[in-house]
Amino acid sequence: MAAHRLGTERMIYAMSPLNLPALQVASGDTVVVETADCFENQVQSETQPFVAIDWEHVNPATGPIYVQDAAPGDLLAISIERIETADHGVMTTGPEMGVFGDELAESTIRIVPIVDRTVKLLDHAYPCRPMIGVIGTAPRESAVPNGTPGEHGGNMDCKLIGQGATLVLPVEVPGALLALGDLHAVMGDGEVCSTGVEMAGEVTLRLRVLKGRDLPAPFLVDSEQAATIASRPTLDEAANAAAKSMAHWLQRQTPLSVAEIAILLSAKGDLRICQVVDPLKTARMEIHRSVLEDLGIRLEDLARV
Repeated sequence: MAAHRLGTERMIYAMSPLNLPALQVASGDTVVVETADCFENQVQSETQPFVAIDWEHVNPATGPIYVQDAAPGDLLAISIERIETADHGVMTTGPEMGVFGDELAESTIRIVPIVDRTVKLLDHAYPCRPMIGVIGTAPRESAVPNGTPGEHGGNMDCKLIGQGATLVLPVEVPGALLALGDLHAVMGDGEVCSTGVEMAGEVTLRLRVLKGRDLPAPFLVDSEQAATIASRPTLDEAANAAAKSMAHWLQRQTPLSVAEIAILLSAKGDLRICQVVDPLKTARMEIHRSVLEDLGIRLEDLARV
């Protein structure tokens, strides 16, 4: 299996079937992807004018990557082996930004040092838990801006999309056209101020095309849990869609009735918020892998991608 590297000289601002591939790889290959932060590294000082940010160049994603043998109807499994952090991150908030935008009269920028896998935030040190905010494949028809999440992935801002996780996305166009960016050193569920600790960095991925597999997408597996992810215009709709995606998959995998699956998810599942600040809201339905194993469902092959 070959190893490849892709730098930030090739970035896109929308997931589109018309994007030309920046790199072509085979199923099973490893790719090291360099990313800019969500502001394309424009923010370098806490005192710089907020209005100077070029909002046409936010949420850049490096790519796209064309995966050989990936055809519409397949799935792409993306195993995240490592995320290398930059030496600092950026946080911003202000009027009309995030949950508190109606209470803020002026914009605030914070430069957050990252030292020895910790972030120095408001005079305290917190462990880094690096994750990918924007990661998606090209949708079948029209382009979707990187800042908008959807069935193709995009700006899901799910904090589980980090080291050791495997994310499954749909393939809707030949080659899948995977792109990613918007790394965070750490982010809480909700991303309520509209940013996590935004950073540049480097992600090591292993990619595999899955054919004939019955998995929902977007779908995530890590060492502890599996999760279905859904994005919709309202948080209620996103939460319902994430829960039903998990339930319908379990219904296909087991002899359980809808009522039995509902009882199981209510007792042993966790319905969580990913983000509430993008054009669509994102939620996830988690279930521990031990519960899946009790049902005879094993996902070790995804963990070994």
